[in-house]
Amino acid sequence: MALAPSMQVPLIEPHPVELDTELEKSLKTLETFLGLIGFGKHTVFGTAMSWLVFIILAVALPVLSIQIVYCSNCEKYEIKSFELEIMVSQTIDAAISLLCISHIIRKYGVRKMLFVYHCHGHLTQFRNLCLQKIRVFYCLLTSWVVICLILKVAREITRMVHLHHDSWWWSALMLLACIISYTYVTLVFLAGCAVFHLVGNLQVIHFENYAKLLERDLDVSVYIEEHMRLTSYLSKISHRFRVFLLLEFLVVTVSQFMALLQTTGNRGIINFINGGDFAVLSIVQLVGIVLCLNAAAKISHRAQGLGSIASRWHALISCTSNDGSFSAVSDSGGNSDVPFPVRPLSARYSESDLESSEYSQLHMNLQFTSSMSSYQKRQAFVTYVQSNTGGFTIFGWMVDRMLINTIFFIELSLVFFVLGKTITITTR
Repeated sequence: MALAPSMQVPLIEPHPVELDTELEKSLKTLETFLGLIGFGKHTVFGTAMSWLVFIILAVALPVLSIQIVYCSNCEKYEIKSFELEIMVSQTIDAAISLLCISHIIRKYGVRKMLFVYHCHGHLTQFRNLCLQKIRVFYCLLTSWVVICLILKVAREITRMVHLHHDSWWWSALMLLACIISYTYVTLVFLAGCAVFHLVGNLQVIHFENYAKLLERDLDVSVYIEEHMRLTSYLSKISHRFRVFLLLEFLVVTVSQFMALLQTTGNRGIINFINGGDFAVLSIVQLVGIVLCLNAAAKISHRAQGLGSIASRWHALISCTSNDGSFSAVSDSGGNSDVPFPVRPLSARYSESDLESSEYSQLHMNLQFTSSMSSYQKRQAFVTYVQSNTGGFTIFGWMVDRMLINTIFFIELSLVFFVLGKTITITTR
């Protein structure tokens, strides 16, 4: 008795143990790194210590620095209302990132959050790409934190030179406290955005591997099952990260509007010294939003592109195959009603991902009979993929290119307004 094509070719290929160990070490290193920042503490004591550090570095230290360094007659170099608003904005951004990402890591773990627990054994290339994307995560986070830190240090040194009244040691201590606080807050905020960006990049690998899966001679039910698995991944990602993205979008937009109102409503002179932190904050927030939008765009674009890939695959096979048109395929005994093995196809949603009514569990028992031609199977598969494109959603709103372009240009316009008000060049 001949086996079905889906049973002849295993989806999981043999792989060397060393590469799995390397991927496991990389994931453990990532989990340790996020834990050092304060994400995903699994104990009550660890969570309490994480938030205690956050309160000290993100709230107490900058407030103390503002109160000590403040000069009542130095509005040319420092405006207290500006400093307080900037501190509140960046603290809220970091708090949302710490709260949401920590909740996801505690609930699912790093491996399940990144969706590498099913697929790391599929292909050697997949594991290599996973390691590459994790390295990109570190490079991306480090580069942007360093760039923003350089801008912050330049602004703070300039301000300290003009506001220096006491000893240089005291001024240097206040500068160091300000830099430590800013580095921590920026790192927490951008790390949360970079984590979502990493999740999006890993999903792109899943979609690329799915396109390669079509090159293999498997039963159509296997392709449908794999597509349903990808769709379930998208649903879980949308459900887990939607609150994080929505809150960050709202806070960044409100922060930019407040910065615009503060700078336009102030009648004094605004320059890089007293208003430069608005420019630095705007750049950091824009970078975080772009990272999130880029990941969401990649996920939605690749998911919606599977329909065209399936159509091209169907057309190529139909033009080159000799399987006949719609005739039944009989077995050796002439019985054309012998069915293929039944494959249970179900979307594997966990209970924790079904808290929202927008996701409902799907149970299907799909049985292909030999009286159905290969052409009809492929046509049904293409119709299914085109009707279930999927993508990243926020409470039902599809984050596609149109929405992403709208959000990006609104945020970019606000940032340019703020930069235009704070970065000025005087000729006299």
